[in-house]
Amino acid sequence: MTPQEMEARIVRYGDLRPCRTAFIDAHTPGSNQKENFTIIGGGVSESADQHVHITETPGFNIGAAGQPPKCRNSLHSHRTAEVFFVLSGRWRFFWGRWGKAGEVVLEQGDIFNIPTGIFRGFENIGTDYGMIMAILGGDDAGGGVIWAPQVIEDAKDHGLVLGENGKLYDTKKGQALPEGVKPMPLLTDDELKAFPEPTTADVIPGYVARYWDLMALADRQPAKVIGPEGRLKDRPGFGVDFITRGSIPANRYSVASHEVLMPVRGHWRLSWDGGNTALNPGDTAAVPPGLPHSLTPAMTGEASMYRVRSTDDPAGPTWTGA
Repeated sequence: MTPQEMEARIVRYGDLRPCRTAFIDAHTPGSNQKENFTIIGGGVSESADQHVHITETPGFNIGAAGQPPKCRNSLHSHRTAEVFFVLSGRWRFFWGRWGKAGEVVLEQGDIFNIPTGIFRGFENIGTDYGMIMAILGGDDAGGGVIWAPQVIEDAKDHGLVLGENGKLYDTKKGQALPEGVKPMPLLTDDELKAFPEPTTADVIPGYVARYWDLMALADRQPAKVIGPEGRLKDRPGFGVDFITRGSIPANRYSVASHEVLMPVRGHWRLSWDGGNTALNPGDTAAVPPGLPHSLTPAMTGEASMYRVRSTDDPAGPTWTGA
């Protein structure tokens, strides 16, 4: 593989193109300053304005959300996995029908496999612009977002209407629902009863892994984060490992699955038969199956990254709690 071919499979942090109208709450005060990024695959964006950096999906999607302080993402649910790790900033994740069933605060490098089928939201509670990276299960990311009813109602007051076709229409731009397309119906009371309300104690032990715990676990070999043998035991259609300076594979290796490399801290060098390149925090590299490659930290000091691999597991629901 030539350097040019590999570079086409790497999305650099500095090249990320944000969409500010990706979802129905894009005009709602408190959420109207967020930026969404679709890095690998189309994700669950509802807007035609979203730029997709790499369209080919490896069995999952990679995206990101960037938000200034006090900006929040509104309550919604997914049918397949949604996994976040904090690239920068300090974030509060909350869940439940009204966002009051439970919450957790995550710092840089922490990872959260949010249970499927519950309403969840998040906000930047830090002092600077923050970024969280996302892994979404399935090639089509579960067919979109399910919004809490109040989110759809609030959005209508600020000019955005979601059609039953899953597409967003901005009345401020003169857009209207096409003929024959009805607004997305609100969930009924009976439908809402099917959404679990797990507490903080229900969720944190099996769905949250802290950066410094993973650093300790990965001092000699990669730490398994998500998977049957992982710290977070799950089969969401992909597996996640955590790699540090002390746990990088000793030799060049290749795997039969797709592999996505996402540095958290430090500077890395990715080498393969045909070239090498630097990877930095916020970069996303999609290594194709069967390509022999190696990783080395490019400088002294702390270095860590998440490694995501496709698996044969179906990208279905992950919440099995009460």
